[in-house]
Amino acid sequence: MGVTAVVMAGGKGKRMGLSEEKPLLRVGGKPVIEIVLRSLLSAKHVELVVVAVSDSTPQTARFVSRFPVKIVVTPGNGYIEDMQFVVKQFHLEKILTIAADLPLITAKVVDKIIARYEECDKPAMAVVTPLDLKSKLGLGAEYTFNFDGKQVVPVGINAIDGQKINDYEIEQEIFIMESPEVAVNINTTEELNLAQRLLRIL
Repeated sequence: MGVTAVVMAGGKGKRMGLSEEKPLLRVGGKPVIEIVLRSLLSAKHVELVVVAVSDSTPQTARFVSRFPVKIVVTPGNGYIEDMQFVVKQFHLEKILTIAADLPLITAKVVDKIIARYEECDKPAMAVVTPLDLKSKLGLGAEYTFNFDGKQVVPVGINAIDGQKINDYEIEQEIFIMESPEVAVNINTTEELNLAQRLLRIL
């Protein structure tokens, strides 16, 4: 059985002061959520794609309805709460959650992450990138932690066993990826501009 990818696309993008919905920001002429969806739909190990929207992202919901995905409107109570809502709504088992603002993500990277999760034999896995890489790219980080002697940053991609979704503590693998494809997300105008430049190079 393949993995269900859950795209978290309910955020307002408050930090950027946007007049449009954040998942619809264009990178390389396409809405960033389209890049994420096409990568997931092309990945060999993704069986189903679910897009989690909220009352804050009605245009995103309309846009993604043209793709072969399931759409669920979450309560918009927060990232974790909305993810739990989706898992319970669809009775999901093997899940890959991914933020809607990763403009450089590819099917190859998605498959690599899923393969690592299946090998790790733990119920959960978080994908992180070194702070050094973020800094080298000119990116900041709101949250970092130390792992194996390195400062690392969560990238907004996690794998989890849906049956453990309500557990208070879950044993978790940390997967460090030193790759711009996962290191770049869009929280500022500067990051949006960087994504545009990198997309032309990669």
